[in-house]
Amino acid sequence: MVRLKGVSDQGYLMITVTIQKTGGTYSSFTCAGHAGYARLAWIGQKDILCSAVSALVINTVNALEALTDAKMKVSYDEKAGIIKCRFLNPPGERPALLVDALVLGLQNIKQQYGTKYLEVNFKEV
Repeated sequence: MVRLKGVSDQGYLMITVTIQKTGGTYSSFTCAGHAGYARLAWIGQKDILCSAVSALVINTVNALEALTDAKMKVSYDEKAGIIKCRFLNPPGERPALLVDALVLGLQNIKQQYGTKYLEVNFKEV
């Protein structure tokens, strides 16, 4: 079955966050898609779920840049709803703690709102 990025198996819009690790150490995280939580989000209503996930991801990237010496490459496409952060070197303890906090926040959102709107995947590469 062909699956469009950001669309669940049930046909709902959804956000997909993929956390990648290499040898148990974070190597990247990617957030893609739109939650579709607010039924009319695409005609002016605000989608609080997209806003919450975006705030967590963007704040994590900003905190990594401002509070750590982690070397990373960040790319994004605002219109497509994609942001990717790739560590250029294995991150130390502080960057890993910030990504742990991101994961905790995403898992809490997923627990509260369900898997219909947010998918969090972990991959060892």
